[in-house]
Amino acid sequence: MTVETVRTIVRKMTIDTADNNAINDWLPVTASRNAKWWYSAFHNLTAMVGAGVLTLPYAMSMMGWGPGTVILLLSWIITLFTLWQMVEMHEMVPGVRFDRYHELGQHAFGEKLGLYIVVPQQLLVEVGTCIVYMVTGGTSLKKFHQTVCPSCTNIRSSYWIVIFGSVNLALSLCPNFNSISAVSLAAAVMSITYSTIAWAASLKRGVLPDVDYSFKANSDTDAVFNFMCAMGDVAFSYAGHNVVMEIQATIPSTPENPSKKAMWKGVIVAYLGVGFCYFPVAFIGYYVFGNTVDDNILITLDKPFWLIAAANMFVIVHVIGGYQVFSMPVFDMMETLLVKQFKFPPSFTLRFVARTLFVVMTMLIGICIPFFGSLLGFLGGFAFAPTSYFLPCIIWLKLYKPKRFRLSWIINWTCIVLGVMLMILAPIGALRKIIISAEHYKFFS
Repeated sequence: MTVETVRTIVRKMTIDTADNNAINDWLPVTASRNAKWWYSAFHNLTAMVGAGVLTLPYAMSMMGWGPGTVILLLSWIITLFTLWQMVEMHEMVPGVRFDRYHELGQHAFGEKLGLYIVVPQQLLVEVGTCIVYMVTGGTSLKKFHQTVCPSCTNIRSSYWIVIFGSVNLALSLCPNFNSISAVSLAAAVMSITYSTIAWAASLKRGVLPDVDYSFKANSDTDAVFNFMCAMGDVAFSYAGHNVVMEIQATIPSTPENPSKKAMWKGVIVAYLGVGFCYFPVAFIGYYVFGNTVDDNILITLDKPFWLIAAANMFVIVHVIGGYQVFSMPVFDMMETLLVKQFKFPPSFTLRFVARTLFVVMTMLIGICIPFFGSLLGFLGGFAFAPTSYFLPCIIWLKLYKPKRFRLSWIINWTCIVLGVMLMILAPIGALRKIIISAEHYKFFS
């Protein structure tokens, strides 16, 4: 090999490295690494506390006091533990950052298998959540309109979904995670606000005179399947793991001050916020209304009308922020594929077209099947349980290899067993519920 050949190879490697760095500086996840620890707090809070919190009293009505309390608390503990694992594994290899969930999966299972295991589940969660948020946002807009102007002409839900989708279309052009920090902060504040309104208004209303805490079911069989479906509703409430690696990627890191310190501080604050939102809403809502509570507690609470109208507006602001947080990793995958695989040059035009197509797709699916929210239990068990409850444990066992029957080994295997049970049982219960209710569904309603 001649000197000139060596120089040519080195020059090409330098150009390739420079091109790769330029692409990473353009992609949404790795474009900016100057986030503070509180960015982690409100990004995680926005991702975790979705409108699903309003279904928790309904889930309690299908599980009862004892099992419902255990499952809700256990889910909070397990998902906090698995989130800690992901924060720790972000920089487990010195000098390397796993900026995306699938990169951690590839490190654990290999280049191809890691992609096949993680990406489909992550996409199912993120795209599914974006569709659910489209429907939730449109529905909340409609409820707000009906509450403040009951005599006005009724407007179809599909039009409200288009209005909500248009707002997200404009915000989707924000280039990266840090550019949506203000939106995410507003969403986090709104999630705490409408959760507080839900439990405070329930408490003020007082316990119903004939409150009934028996299972919400018509038969024993019905009760069993409802219980299984309710577990999926709870699992749907813990979805932040699907964006945690991407959030941590925005935090600066040095050997003296690794990103996990700031990230973990933000996670603790976020999880305290999660507990403040989830437990009072679930327990007080069920305590006040028993098994008569609706699948959205704001529907059960019809007075005072101005407070319920405000709560629905807060829900709208939150799901706008939630949509942006969950769509950003999808945008990153799309743009990585287009730029690195299909060799499109990074540009605003490419970003505009790709993101517009995604937002319009989720909007159209939401319009076609506005009952998509009924699939929360199915999605919660089938997709959310693996990525939040036990996949981090499997990766931890694969990479760290703790000794058998030691505390770490026992805890991880316990989480895996419980998570797999949730993944199997919840979709069965939810699917039965969907089939029974299918005759009432109308496309483009």
